[in-house]
Amino acid sequence: MELTDVEKMILLKAARDSIKAVFGEAEEPSVDFEKFPSLKVKAGAFVTLTINGDLRGCIGYIFAETNLFETICDAAKQAAFRDPRFLPLFREELNRIEIEISVLSEPRRINAFDEIELGKHGLILNHRGRRGLLLPQVATENKFNLDQFLSAICEKAGFETFLWQKEKLSIDVFTADIFSEEGERKKSYVSG
Repeated sequence: MELTDVEKMILLKAARDSIKAVFGEAEEPSVDFEKFPSLKVKAGAFVTLTINGDLRGCIGYIFAETNLFETICDAAKQAAFRDPRFLPLFREELNRIEIEISVLSEPRRINAFDEIELGKHGLILNHRGRRGLLLPQVATENKFNLDQFLSAICEKAGFETFLWQKEKLSIDVFTADIFSEEGERKKSYVSG
């Protein structure tokens, strides 16, 4: 799915306003789907929150039950308040968080690990009733090679690091349209 810069800004603002609404500092966001029909499409998406470059929460959906706009609003609140790795976001942190959104393509099964393109593909591992997901940017941000990326997905799913070398695993790949408040501000600054 190709989103326009305006649609990306709408989604980023909706994510932030969804979190602010929990603190009573904004109204629940809404959008005119007549003007922005792309935001009505169902698509998997993740919202990542960072503070000073450190992860503060990340939640999303591989497959969406609702339209993209509502999926983003829900994922933003989940990332801020329900990521089990972190305490719920404090009001004092609200103005310090940076928001990044990843809109996912449909996943597809790969036949061999050499089909994985680092920086382009995210990974989904489903094995023995467990699932792990890594967004495409994880490989780039951590400077992973393919072996490290495969080890990381095994760890994320709760398995030993080198399980991918010992057992045949079913791995799906996906791409993502990734954009952030910082990136959109930079675009505005450069073009404006």
